Amino acid sequence: MGYASPPFSDRGSAMQEVPDISDSETWVIKTTLRERYNEALELQIADSEIRLQPSDRHVTSCPVWYWQKDDCHFVIVKTGTRKYRSQFFYRPYQQYGTGVTEYSDIAECAVALLQAQADHDAKERGNI
Repeated sequence: MGYASPPFSDRGSAMQEVPDISDSETWVIKTTLRERYNEALELQIADSEIRLQPSDRHVTSCPVWYWQKDDCHFVIVKTGTRKYRSQFFYRPYQQYGTGVTEYSDIAECAVALLQAQADHDAKERGNI
């Protein structure tokens, strides 16, 4: 005899393992940055604890890429195999994204992040 699952699942209770950053993923980001800025920027790798789903009760440690250009900070978070989230910020209370929750391609994620920041910057200057 089967049982119906409870109305409130505790699916967020199991810890999920996020794979480490690969050399090829880092190469894609470094190459994209070099093409965008015509210079090699310092790309830092760190860890961040985030909720993978809004309903999660726990946080998961995820590897991140971080870089800064002028007064803008950029972050790409690896949330799983071929899963990436991104944002840029000027101050902790000024955080922006691309409008896409998660990408399955690191190159698309990096390009969209740089484009979103360039569009934001142009809008702030009154160019668009």
